[in-house]
Amino acid sequence: MIGVDWGTTSFRAFRIARDGTIRDRRTALRGLLNVPDNRFADTLREEVGPWLAAGEDHVLLSGMIGSRQGWMEAPYLPCPAGAAEVGAGLMAIEFDWGQVKLVPGLSATDEAGVAEVMRGEETQVFGVLEAMGGGGLACLPGTHSKWVRVEDGRIVGFTTHMTGEAFGALRGHTILGRMMREGPTDGAPFDAGVRRAGEPGGLLHHIFGARSQVLAGELAETDAAAYLSGILIGHEVRAALAGRHGEVVHVIGAPELTMLYAWAISAQGGYPERHDGEAAARGLALIGGHATWN
Repeated sequence: MIGVDWGTTSFRAFRIARDGTIRDRRTALRGLLNVPDNRFADTLREEVGPWLAAGEDHVLLSGMIGSRQGWMEAPYLPCPAGAAEVGAGLMAIEFDWGQVKLVPGLSATDEAGVAEVMRGEETQVFGVLEAMGGGGLACLPGTHSKWVRVEDGRIVGFTTHMTGEAFGALRGHTILGRMMREGPTDGAPFDAGVRRAGEPGGLLHHIFGARSQVLAGELAETDAAAYLSGILIGHEVRAALAGRHGEVVHVIGAPELTMLYAWAISAQGGYPERHDGEAAARGLALIGGHATWN
């Protein structure tokens, strides 16, 4: 089987054996934003054509490729949902080189009844179910970070935090960015930001300190971005772990980002366990095992 994690900016494909092991992989900057004229079929052929020619004819796509801006919109499935429900809800796409199916996203509501949606993260969570013992809390850092609750192997709910996008917007489009120069993303400035998130004053007050402390000579311009990142991630983690002191959190994603979240989770009294981004391949293999193929 071929599993593809196809997002807004990146394309990651895995050639997966029957036992779920990854036989080969491909990565390209060919996300939705980089596919001209919605030529998704052509892009798929160009990227995994050799695998298709070698006999692979089952292709499973997850992520934003199944959104309204993607190849075809796959409706959201309501939580709770596990790999079996997702596998039963796959959508077929016409493709002349093999059978292609889209993984649907998931929908839920938060504790206040406000709608939540996600696409792609569910496959990564399914990829670490064994490590989670079928239940617990997972964190998927990113542009729109997800905190996912799992019970009996099924996703029962989740919350979204726009931390990554907020960081990019604040750094690139506000006065804060005018006093930020390239520097380390971790270390003492990040730690200071995480600690600041636990103090009185609130987020909007705290983030201005990334400017005022530079003006006061208390923070170097090369450290300001890391400090701001620490504040934002610190506030996210505090909100997500409220009332969950001492809980194990399975952090899934790129090493440089999971490292930052692991530190913030530990500072908040949680116990992080980090997992690599190839959890998506394992999750796709699990979903594919529940699919109906011709």
